[in-house]
Amino acid sequence: MNWVILLAPLVSAVLITLVLHPLRKISAGVSVLACAVSFAASVKVFLADGAGSVSAVTWLDYPGLLTVTIGALTDHLSTLMLLIVSGVGLCIHIFACGYMKDDPGISRFFAKLSLFMFSMLGIVLADNLVMMFIFWELVGLSSYLLIGFWFERPSAAEAAKKAFIVNRLGDFGFLLGILGVWWAWGTVDFGELKNSVSAAALPAVLAQNPLAVTLIGLGLFMGCIGKSAQFPLHIWLPDAMEGPTPVSALIHAATMVAAGVYMLCRVFFILELSPQTLQIIATIGAITAIFAALIATQQNDIKRILAYSTLSQLGYMVLAVGLCATSAAMFHLCTHAFFKALLFLGAGSVIHALHHEQDIWRMGGLWKKMPITAATFLIGTLALTGCPLLAGFFSKDAILLAALHNNIWIFGVAIITAALTAYYMFRLFAVAFLGQARSAAVQHTHESPPVMTLPLTVLAALAVVGGYLGQQAYLGQPHADHAGGGLVLWLSVLVFALGAVGGLWLYLRAKSERVHVDIFANKFYSDELYQALFVNGQQLLARILDWIDRWIVGGLIVRGLAVLATVSGEILRLVQGGNVQAYATVFILGVIFLCYWVMVHLQHLF
Repeated sequence: MNWVILLAPLVSAVLITLVLHPLRKISAGVSVLACAVSFAASVKVFLADGAGSVSAVTWLDYPGLLTVTIGALTDHLSTLMLLIVSGVGLCIHIFACGYMKDDPGISRFFAKLSLFMFSMLGIVLADNLVMMFIFWELVGLSSYLLIGFWFERPSAAEAAKKAFIVNRLGDFGFLLGILGVWWAWGTVDFGELKNSVSAAALPAVLAQNPLAVTLIGLGLFMGCIGKSAQFPLHIWLPDAMEGPTPVSALIHAATMVAAGVYMLCRVFFILELSPQTLQIIATIGAITAIFAALIATQQNDIKRILAYSTLSQLGYMVLAVGLCATSAAMFHLCTHAFFKALLFLGAGSVIHALHHEQDIWRMGGLWKKMPITAATFLIGTLALTGCPLLAGFFSKDAILLAALHNNIWIFGVAIITAALTAYYMFRLFAVAFLGQARSAAVQHTHESPPVMTLPLTVLAALAVVGGYLGQQAYLGQPHADHAGGGLVLWLSVLVFALGAVGGLWLYLRAKSERVHVDIFANKFYSDELYQALFVNGQQLLARILDWIDRWIVGGLIVRGLAVLATVSGEILRLVQGGNVQAYATVFILGVIFLCYWVMVHLQHLF
């Protein structure tokens, strides 16, 4: 059954690419069916409660050195993630049937979507770090293909390249971390690693090199920084909005960006060996959370607002891992998958109805025109902002409680971020859905078809009830009750109310931006800084190396030696002319010179 989960999307991708490509509707149906098969098999595996069972085949075997398998690990963590990835993915597949209906490349789109699902499910099922890395890279390839799906647009092509290159930086660190794990423990298998780490004593190489534990943990974390777009490798994620909206929903909800957090939870038993590593993880998560939230307050593109929201929420999850609250991190990952997929698909419904208009200041009054989309988008907004009794309220409070008991400064950052989240999301909702229409396109719009509104309704229901199961249901671990839960509860409700009221009060009847902060609107000049430091710096270095290669290596060394050899040859050619009379003349002159030299020196002697 494990292999059915993994291989169904791969079979779909191959069939569509090689056989069904001309049949657009059938291609879409096959992709949806494959995702449904993976979801059904995931439900069966989850209910069977495999309790850590592994089914694997040996891929590489060097006795005494390294053994790598291709296997399917089905413990509570992976089966939970399978449900989220395949379930939310199925909703997105169904929505995409309506959203991409008129696109001439719909077959190509669903082939790539199936490849993406295969890659992500491979990460979830991986029973060792090498297998995870292989599928990690396949996810990077799939995201490159999907972000650049409309490759005829220069902005989409550039965004795809940016995502691919930036992720390679993080993946290089991840690969070094994997090599460090193998160097230290002699295996990359999760089961063997967990048994070795739980044996208490560190391997000799780590005991002799204490810094190595921290470096290995940071190497693994680098993979998360790239894939989950944490600061400073966050710059690719907002630009990934150039892909079709279902792609944005798939990347931002439960798949690609969630892979980094899932990986951290999977290898947490290694990370916790180094308190320094955990401190860095928590700090990076906190910085990303508030950094992205501040930028989101000034964005006007509906998808970019949600993209920066994703960055911020991923920061919450990462800081929770750094604070040893992995159950809270996974809890928030799961609830976030529901309401963020809902919000992106809701944005897609609006963009589809308005013929690809994405500027919220050209919307307005959509509540009357698109009541189902508006109502479900409101539910997603309430869940994301931590409205009491909705899914995000429970999972975010679990992270806030962990922060309160571990690091008061990070707790303060998390509380401020929660207020900013409520502010910018209600700003978005007020401008786009309430008030009066701000463009002629809104006057002629209408609700999306059922194939698009049905997934919205399902996800809205999950966004409402998804938090009631609690952390134990999501990770199989009871979460200890701590003092301060009441304080966190009231503070959470207070900042939600302040942010929501502030956003509605400022923007309910606004005709233009009420609060403008230039540095937030320009994303802290992150792109410009990267352009100056890395792109321009690389180009300057390239020009310097080109000059050295052209004039020093090529001109002075290579061509200089060639000229020297040529001149020497010409001189020798003059001497070796082949004329006997010339040879005799030179010989006689040489004899005369020699005699003269001898006579001079003999004269000095006597």
